[in-house]
Amino acid sequence: MPISIDFPFILTMLVIITGLVAMADILVFSKRRTEAQKMPYAIEFARSFFPALLLVWIIRSFIIQPYRVPTGSLEPTVLPGDFIAVKQFSYGLRLPVLNQKLVSVSNPKRGDIALFHWPVDTKILFVKRVIGLPGDHIVYKNKTLTINGKEMTQEYVGKAVDIQQDGSIEVDQKTENLDGIKHNIFVKSDTTDPVDIDVVVPSDHYFMMGDNRDDSEDSRSWGFVPDRNLIGKAFGIWMSWDSLDHQIRWNRIGKAVR
Repeated sequence: MPISIDFPFILTMLVIITGLVAMADILVFSKRRTEAQKMPYAIEFARSFFPALLLVWIIRSFIIQPYRVPTGSLEPTVLPGDFIAVKQFSYGLRLPVLNQKLVSVSNPKRGDIALFHWPVDTKILFVKRVIGLPGDHIVYKNKTLTINGKEMTQEYVGKAVDIQQDGSIEVDQKTENLDGIKHNIFVKSDTTDPVDIDVVVPSDHYFMMGDNRDDSEDSRSWGFVPDRNLIGKAFGIWMSWDSLDHQIRWNRIGKAVR
């Protein structure tokens, strides 16, 4: 499962605390110290690290956020161990921690790889592909996706390997035409869908799915993602670690995510 450490909250608190301590020293404490008095360690730490922490906070909160993909739910597009970069401002500028939208920039588009707070537990982050937009009629049956009455056609590519923590299994790789956005998916030909999906996406909500269709916990099981849960759009891989072979996947660094 994804790690649920609330890093934005921790970083925000560090910025606030070091900022207040640095400001208090500049306005009050420094005027009371004599030249012979040494600056207390806590104040020295705050004044030294506040600018760097503030810069990291601004970049991570409003520009780019890194995220390590823990599972193979988006294979073959994204592999477990990929470190992806996410544009924080793609779906609007949001207030850190509270995730309250301050300025609207654009809305998710079908086919985007989006990072968001899991509706079941918002402390946990998920990354999936945007399949259904508000008002869309989504049907998923017999491993085939239909949107607003139009079937999203699939073309067989060949056999592929699904990387899992306890080993690997053989799956079918296909190219799906997601209403004009072509991307690869994994399906298991020897299994059946546990349930047929036939839903209409509510206003201000999105239907998310993994490209690894038979090994993805997504909107088919836990429902829609509200707009307020969105974080940003993934656009590239800046590092990739193969935990099975214990080595860096150099060929994936710099690869676009789409």
